[in-house]
Amino acid sequence: MGDTRYYTVGKLVNTQGLRGEVRVIATTDFPDERFRIGNELLLFHPSLREPLSVKIASRRNHKEFEILTFEGYSTINDVEKYKGGELKIPEDDLIENTEDEFYIHQLIGCEVVTDEGEELGKITDVLQPGANDVWVVKGKRGEILLPFIDECIKHVDVKNKRVVCHLMEGLV
Repeated sequence: MGDTRYYTVGKLVNTQGLRGEVRVIATTDFPDERFRIGNELLLFHPSLREPLSVKIASRRNHKEFEILTFEGYSTINDVEKYKGGELKIPEDDLIENTEDEFYIHQLIGCEVVTDEGEELGKITDVLQPGANDVWVVKGKRGEILLPFIDECIKHVDVKNKRVVCHLMEGLV
């Protein structure tokens, strides 16, 4: 598969019924685009030596799941073996974000500086615990958790790998 990087858009957590439907937890900000009927995704699973190209035949929502079927996979036996797999897209298929949007992978490694000029360290992880993401920054002060809210994150420049934040009371 060369040097292409792949990004997960969904996790195949279970089967649904007997007609080849799978339950997918979306990990994309663009589920309507990614899981559109006719779209092709790559299925990665430990049982597969190469990713499997699958084409979406149907889609519906059920609770927090995307319920999908793939063309040519019409029974539970066709899909059961792929439980635990991940649906991915090649980097080339990433949707271009507008100026104030970015992907998590673009944030990792960004240098974080306060609006007073103090260097805090680099973003090492992005947690998604609930209403807003939390950026994990590791540096001289140890680990700092920055909530992704306007009061805290003032400027994000993924091209130059630099984030300016305002250290609110209680964060350090």
